[in-house]
Amino acid sequence: MTSDEKQKLELSSTEATRVFTVGRSRIELNFEDCFQGMGKLPEECVDVVVTSPPYNIGVAYGTYDDTVSRKDYLDWIGRWSDEIWRVLARTGSLFLNIGGKPSDPWGPVEVALRLRERFRLQNTIHWIKSIVIEKNTSGDDHGLTEDVNVGHIKPINSKRYLSDAHEYVFHFTKHGDVELDRKAIGVAYKDKSNIARWQSAGTDMRCRGNTWFIPYKTIVSRERDRPHPASFPPRLAEMCVRLHGLDRVNLVVDPFMGLGNTALACVALDKSFLGYEIDPEYFETSCEQVARAVGQLNLFR
Repeated sequence: MTSDEKQKLELSSTEATRVFTVGRSRIELNFEDCFQGMGKLPEECVDVVVTSPPYNIGVAYGTYDDTVSRKDYLDWIGRWSDEIWRVLARTGSLFLNIGGKPSDPWGPVEVALRLRERFRLQNTIHWIKSIVIEKNTSGDDHGLTEDVNVGHIKPINSKRYLSDAHEYVFHFTKHGDVELDRKAIGVAYKDKSNIARWQSAGTDMRCRGNTWFIPYKTIVSRERDRPHPASFPPRLAEMCVRLHGLDRVNLVVDPFMGLGNTALACVALDKSFLGYEIDPEYFETSCEQVARAVGQLNLFR
């Protein structure tokens, strides 16, 4: 059986579009290539894109080859980013989560440079997966009674490279002038005297900055807890949408839906969502997760 025949069989045995309703929002999940799916959308109809494409570092996906040449990979990045440019609103945001591997640190940078041909890089966010804060180096005024060691990383066995504890979230916009709701993901001042000292403060809330600590939940079973080998937590997507400004978000898109974590964020935020996925197992898992989340919310409405 050829790959095309296999894909047709998978399509025929899978309900290609699932639609869920929660609150005022429509959550649509599509078993479809994002090029085909986004090609049906009108220009500038999307407010926020939160996505994480394959990194081309040899991850064992179900149907996608993550080992193509760097040139082919970057050309592919350019093609789908062109389509996002077409559908993204003039004041829209693209939050692109991309990681690499210690032996190839230029990968994420080269992806960002390819998008530079179209977009403006407005912010660079560092998603921290694991962090260690030692009591004796944090200063007496922070009140730590013991060392803090939280989060998870995938350890590597190397004499040359450090284990990766972070990934990038590149925030792209069309012209670099999109105003954000920074305090929507803000944090309280530790020193409350800052509220009066800084005229711009106004309230007990400051900008979080561009370093976001968001750990994975503890994985007991890879198959049950995180069957996708390279997904991001729903909280990461939720923070991106909140940062853009909820009052200016009508539609969120994820062209590489994976397990549907951006969709889960939109369920929680009551924002309409469109997602695309070509792997039938990931698609089914995303549908199951969203159905469960929508059911739980509607139960209490």
